[in-house]
Amino acid sequence: MKILLLNPNTTAAVTDLLHAAGSKVVSAGTELVPVTASRGVPYIATRAEAQIGGAIALEMLAEAGDGCDAAIIAAFGDPGLFGARELFSFPVVGLAEAAMLTACMVGRRFAIVTFAGALTPWYEECVAMHGLAARCAGVRALDGAFQSISEVQAEKEELLVALAKQAVEQDHADVVILSGAPLAGLAAKVRDRIPVPVIDPVAAAVRQAETLAVLRPRKAVAGTFRRPDPKPTLGLAGPLAAVIEHRSPKQGAR
Repeated sequence: MKILLLNPNTTAAVTDLLHAAGSKVVSAGTELVPVTASRGVPYIATRAEAQIGGAIALEMLAEAGDGCDAAIIAAFGDPGLFGARELFSFPVVGLAEAAMLTACMVGRRFAIVTFAGALTPWYEECVAMHGLAARCAGVRALDGAFQSISEVQAEKEELLVALAKQAVEQDHADVVILSGAPLAGLAAKVRDRIPVPVIDPVAAAVRQAETLAVLRPRKAVAGTFRRPDPKPTLGLAGPLAAVIEHRSPKQGAR
């Protein structure tokens, strides 16, 4: 089995964190293939950046083609996820959706804890997008700047643990999700210091991607996630244009 671990931002060190965390839970015989965006922003934190990252994610998935059994869009707000499910026949999993659905299996209400306040509106809208607002106890984020996106979990570990405890005590969260790709792997380090289950989004996404790859659900041919009808494109990356136009990339542009 081959699972694409797609980081739609440009920070390779974050991809390394994601891959390290995912590799700890991946099944024997599953290859986790990390890919970092070649253009975009260092980390996605706003609605506009999410739109950019979503488009880049679609390009990266199209370039991967059918060479994977499943793919993970490894940014917590799930940029491009629904579009990917329209276009591609292999299962595509988002960090946020995977983490939230996993949290719902171990508690009634989950809290999302993250490292930057700028992420809060996007994350709140992501919760609503997935229809899980009633299960969410709230989004809590740290104030203040950080020195390095790839080192933020080490820099802010104590503050994030304290914030998680506040979510349990004040928001009555049954489960805590430590969110944002730069926090990949932190849940395993701090789980015994937080009094409720702690979910690592990349670990949840890897295991759910494996499950979907084994189940092999058919690609919808009806409903809202059926593949859109072909249409001409102009100026798109070649592999994505080929997917939208329903042609093989080897056929060339029309």
